[in-house]
Amino acid sequence: MGAMTFFSPKLGIDLGTTNILVFVPGKGVIINEPSVVAVGKAHGKKGGNKILAIGAEAKQMIGRTPDDIIAYRPMKDGVIADYRITEAMLRYFIKKALGHNPFKPTVLISVPAGVTSTEKRAVIEAALKAGAKNAYVVKEPILAAIGAGIPIHEPMGRMVADIGGGTIDVAVISLGGIVASTSVKCAGDRLDRAIIDHVKKQHNLSIGEKTAEELKIKVGAAIPMNEELSMAVKGRDLMSGLPRTVDISTNDLVQAMARELREMTQAVRKVLQDTPPELAADIIDNGIILTGGSSQLRQMPELVYRRTGVVAKLGQDPYFCVARGTGVALKHLDTYQKSILAKQ
Repeated sequence: MGAMTFFSPKLGIDLGTTNILVFVPGKGVIINEPSVVAVGKAHGKKGGNKILAIGAEAKQMIGRTPDDIIAYRPMKDGVIADYRITEAMLRYFIKKALGHNPFKPTVLISVPAGVTSTEKRAVIEAALKAGAKNAYVVKEPILAAIGAGIPIHEPMGRMVADIGGGTIDVAVISLGGIVASTSVKCAGDRLDRAIIDHVKKQHNLSIGEKTAEELKIKVGAAIPMNEELSMAVKGRDLMSGLPRTVDISTNDLVQAMARELREMTQAVRKVLQDTPPELAADIIDNGIILTGGSSQLRQMPELVYRRTGVVAKLGQDPYFCVARGTGVALKHLDTYQKSILAKQ
């Protein structure tokens, strides 16, 4: 602790729609919790709603709350939907990460590639209000690339597709900056929704978000598979209104998610179409790096390859790429400062 007392501590935050990861240089990812807040409705005229739980504790409440408690995500599609609650959530995670360190931290936060300057400002304000000494925001694909170990400062085109819960962020990076990018609000959460709708239509069964997500992770895939997996799903029968169990297999889910997956690969194609020819040549050589939680869906790289003709591969530990990137950027703030602050 001795040396730390002179410096402001540093935190990198991967502020996702579904999860928040906090990275501390030297320690790695120390917090990995759902970005969910449980709010109790205030009774009477006085005051706003009371925050009851944040993070993992709140996530367990989704779909299981009485009427006067709402569990919801203050980040919608990677941007702040509810300012006050996002601020409270940030304060909670910053405090948790710092422990007993009395100094205000320098915080670096990831934002989707497509954010407006107003949205960026909101993130910075929320972080400062939540107790940061200074706050920087960096676009997600840049952090994902750094975290995946790509040398982003070279004059060489690299393509990253960061597929999270709320958005898929695709970017071509060269010389430390983004040359072409897009951010589409279709990712993991939308896949879950599609599964819920499909199970309702095909099997007359109503299932919750958590079950849908589990189904996607355990048996889902991006393209049809010969060796199918299957899982028993419990839900409520729409005809009788009573609980019932149904077996759902991989190819059933592939069909359920087809439209959303097409929208996601469309985003990759669009960025390739906007890429200058020299850089397009580099991308054919280097391939497309996939990062983010939803890139871990079975056969995702194969799907991207089939739709684009460019080889795609998963970054190392894709779920943690952005968080690791914040750590590297914090460590070399002076080097990255230029690309962080100038190109925002």
